Amino acid sequence: MESFTPLTAALGGTLIGLAAAVLWLGNGRIAGISGIFGQLLPPAQTVLWRLVFLVCLVAATFLAARAFPQLGVGGVVPAELVPPPAAWSVPVPVWLIAAGLLTGIGTRIGNGCTSGHGVCGLARLSLRSLVAVAVFFSVAILTVAVTGIV
Repeated sequence: MESFTPLTAALGGTLIGLAAAVLWLGNGRIAGISGIFGQLLPPAQTVLWRLVFLVCLVAATFLAARAFPQLGVGGVVPAELVPPPAAWSVPVPVWLIAAGLLTGIGTRIGNGCTSGHGVCGLARLSLRSLVAVAVFFSVAILTVAVTGIV
């Protein structure tokens, strides 16, 4: 955690909360990324707002990283994806595909993701979201303890 910066963390959290509030107040929808993305295939009747939200999410992140590289995790050097442990000898594409599939399966089983449960669910005082967030954090702590990857 040598790269923790409270100012950028607070700014990022504020922007995430603001985006969730705007989507909820303006569209009546919860800003759970897995739910928004998951309803694209097969297409739901409400595809347009989902596509706009996801494109803006990626575009804003890209633009912010280019405009303010010093605010990132690595300072002026952009952050990189965590490679697979060397002892496992797993190719990076396989590592990324497995991570994506496991994340997708987990969000389907958990009926939501960290953004839906952690940001929106806790704000709505949802007991289900509180349990989900406790499980997310417990598994994350266990994973870091077991793998040593931070």
